[in-house]
Amino acid sequence: MSLAEKLIKEFEQLTEEKKKEVIDFVEFIKAKEQKEIENLMDTVIDENREALEELAK
Repeated sequence: MSLAEKLIKEFEQLTEEKKKEVIDFVEFIKAKEQKEIENLMDTVIDENREALEELAK
């Protein structure tokens, strides 16, 4: 059984309230991951600001 199949099987057995909690948690994880990517990009830009400004000329 694949992870997706196991997740669906387990998810289907939950109450509607618990399903909402699972969806909220997945959305939280995705938002956290997006924020981490944004922070990494900010760091790259900050660390290379001078070079990026030279390239922009």
